[in-house]
Amino acid sequence: MLIFAIGNESRGDDALGPLLLRDLSNWLIASGHADGFELLEDFQLQIEHAMDMKNRKRVLFIDAGMDTPSPFSFYCVKANNEPALYSHALTPQALLKVYEQFYRETSPEAFILCIRGESFELGDAPSSQARENLASALTFIKKLIGGPEAMTWQRQCTQTPTRTAELRHAGSEAA
Repeated sequence: MLIFAIGNESRGDDALGPLLLRDLSNWLIASGHADGFELLEDFQLQIEHAMDMKNRKRVLFIDAGMDTPSPFSFYCVKANNEPALYSHALTPQALLKVYEQFYRETSPEAFILCIRGESFELGDAPSSQARENLASALTFIKKLIGGPEAMTWQRQCTQTPTRTAELRHAGSEAA
């Protein structure tokens, strides 16, 4: 499984994805769950990241969002046919489409964990509310990963994304 954190630590709450990834890495190692997981971090998704998804059963994208319900949202995403507006920054849905076009196969099962952020100003530290949301998201992901095999990720989804929500949550383009 690939867990991909998206965010910029110099932009306030946009750091939530990378911060969660580090906390999750420490927990995976300490709890003995690290096998079978690869953790990656970047400022934004790019077409080259499609190669990171090859031979994966599941991909989890972690990001911060401005209009995300508090404390976070979690949902399944699929490849879409929407044109990518930016060649240097893709949404997870667009990246899944790149994967399918490049490899000529169905993309791995994919989910987004989007943590609500409040402030995305350059040079700011993460807000206190965002840190609380981060703690809630970490508790959630630990249960999801460490839970019984019968716990399906689909059942844990907190919302069904709309096109607008998908674009706001993914890739931190709004921040």
